[in-house]
Amino acid sequence: MLKWDGHTHTRFCKHGSPAAQELYIEAALAQGFTRYTLSEHPPLPERWVEDENLMAELAMSMDELPAYFEYVESVKRKYEGIIEITAGLEVDYLAGAEAFSEAMLQPWAGVLEDIVVSVHYLPGTGGMRCIDFTPGDFTEGLLAAYGSVDAVVSEYYNHVEKAIAWASRLPGRVRLGHINLIEKFRTALPQMDEDLIRRRLAGIIPMLAAAGMGVDVNTAGLRVPTCGKTYVPEWMIRECTARGIPCVYGSDSHKPEHVGFGWEWYERAVSGQRG
Repeated sequence: MLKWDGHTHTRFCKHGSPAAQELYIEAALAQGFTRYTLSEHPPLPERWVEDENLMAELAMSMDELPAYFEYVESVKRKYEGIIEITAGLEVDYLAGAEAFSEAMLQPWAGVLEDIVVSVHYLPGTGGMRCIDFTPGDFTEGLLAAYGSVDAVVSEYYNHVEKAIAWASRLPGRVRLGHINLIEKFRTALPQMDEDLIRRRLAGIIPMLAAAGMGVDVNTAGLRVPTCGKTYVPEWMIRECTARGIPCVYGSDSHKPEHVGFGWEWYERAVSGQRG
């Protein structure tokens, strides 16, 4: 099994750590990883969310994007022959602003090796709202707008399906990021309908196969007290694997100490062992 961390962040992340990339890579090497993808949040449209303080934390600015790719290239050179470093981004699906993302990505099409496409935003009270900011913000911005948690869940998966259709045209290896991020605050919100979630996930699997997309098997939910589980269920990993859909481990590291988190769970899951 290729030991690959396919979803990680860098000092360019506004809500992460300023730590040097070497600390992340050395942690990966110590754990035996042989491939490591840098997948930072790229720029968003101006005032994508109305809260200015939150907006400042979400993504790098447009003028930082060239510096980010220079940074990635420098890390690749430093670790050449030691560990494979791949250039990536965690690109948000921006409903109604797909052209913004396409124009932003176009100059880097020849550089990008990996793209993780994620849904972090839904329309809600006062405009676009983050689904993963705080339980209070979720309640105020989304529950209040949709009327029930299951209505929010349904709209989230509607956006995921649109994201798959859009992402199938992107360059490089493309995979769907933390598909069950909607469950991040599950224990702090009204109970979500697990049958609804499973039905929507089951419907998404053939879409992924048709689009030629992989799945980010994201373990970060295990670090979140209000979630307590990975963002991809084991049954989905088994079904995706059976259909030839790539399932790539992602620590979603925002700090060096996150590197490799949950790898043992992933290893058991992809080998078919019940954990």
